[in-house]
Amino acid sequence: MANDRVRANRKTSFNPSLLPLGRAAYCAGKDIVMPAIAKILIVFAGMLVLARVKVPLGLALVGGGVALNLWAGLPVGVTLGHVGAALRAADLWLLMAVTVLIIELGRHITRPGNADELMAATRRWGGRHGRAASLMALPAVVGLVPMPAGALFSAPLVQKAGEGMQTTPAWLAAVNYWHRHVWEYWWPLYPGVIVAISLFEMDTRLFMAVQAPFSLVALGAGYFFLVRPHLREAPAHEAGAAGSSRRALMTLLPLMTVVGSLFVFPPLLRLLLPAAEPQVQKLSCVLLGLILGMLVISVDEWLQRRARTADAAAERVRLFAAVLQPKSLGILFALTGVLLFKSLLMSSDLLPAAGRELVESGIPLAVAVATLPFLAGLVTGIAVGFVAIAFPLVVGLMAAEGSGLTPLATLVLAYGFGYMGMMLSPVHLCFLVTREYFGARMLDVYRAITPCILSVAVYALLAHGLLSALHW
Repeated sequence: MANDRVRANRKTSFNPSLLPLGRAAYCAGKDIVMPAIAKILIVFAGMLVLARVKVPLGLALVGGGVALNLWAGLPVGVTLGHVGAALRAADLWLLMAVTVLIIELGRHITRPGNADELMAATRRWGGRHGRAASLMALPAVVGLVPMPAGALFSAPLVQKAGEGMQTTPAWLAAVNYWHRHVWEYWWPLYPGVIVAISLFEMDTRLFMAVQAPFSLVALGAGYFFLVRPHLREAPAHEAGAAGSSRRALMTLLPLMTVVGSLFVFPPLLRLLLPAAEPQVQKLSCVLLGLILGMLVISVDEWLQRRARTADAAAERVRLFAAVLQPKSLGILFALTGVLLFKSLLMSSDLLPAAGRELVESGIPLAVAVATLPFLAGLVTGIAVGFVAIAFPLVVGLMAAEGSGLTPLATLVLAYGFGYMGMMLSPVHLCFLVTREYFGARMLDVYRAITPCILSVAVYALLAHGLLSALHW
């Protein structure tokens, strides 16, 4: 009889609205139903612990994605099928090819002669602020290109710009990572911006005008908290101000070729590959641009060998050798883990469930508007991820009768906090490759960028308050 009563208790139904997260956690012999948010955060914490104890990050990410699928109730066979589908995805292999070419492009830019000319040019163009200009402007210029793992482009340049200063790997990684992302709040080439404009049904110029101050805040925070405190460590009299601007521009020409390809190739690929997914089309554009960039590099190095033939044979041998270095192979393996984790996270359906739980929790709407994108950004590590997942819910909250939320005020709060989540995400591709490139500890990089993150948070809150008061 006692056993019958226990079994009857286990079948007892519950009302999801009784608990803040919309799910019940039963005890005393009853079934335990854990909220989706808790499952995600527990797995997330587990991955960080594994990375902390030196488990390869790619392996920890794959394990986390499998755990999410299993914890969501999916059978082992279905979970393995999801892993296989993720491994067969075209965007995975396109990203691997793109990353290999980025590494090779970085080798070209950081060759002693090319890097010296580039550093000299940025210091000339920056005048008395040349050192700060070279540390900030180079990753910022690269940031104009919406490219996965694009921080690999600027990492060698930042490393070169920091020569002669008492730098640490974490500081170099933070400078590169932070300034690589100062434009993505409003720059219209980024998919996250495009999707946000569409979901808010907002004029592009208005969106850009409202979001652009975020870039000023990010640049100011990067200068005052990251760059300025270390400028006193720079050599008092820096050599290399003289040089050839033409040579510097030739060094940047492959990168400029990639930028140009983002304007030229998209219409062509939409015509040739109309059924391809947007991410595949985007990566294909970047890949074609990089291939053209590699042709430019080949011509440039051939011309340099003709003018200076002593190292010609050695240059040909070293072609693509950088890709086989342990650092580069580690980056490729970690990128594979990130993409597998994201795919498995989506297949688990836990993230949309977590969003619904938060909306149903009864917390203040402004808190939900900030928290939903922050959580999505933290877990996905990509701007279009937090926009696509959280913004439909945010727009729905704003449209609810009596919400008191206005479009511009809601936008700056949601995007600002979503962006902070993305920048703090350990699965953000740029964070991953930057940390791997410089060999920096995760917590040290977080410690360096925390003041910058808080600056953006304060601005988002102040802008939200002002725009709300103006009913905008």
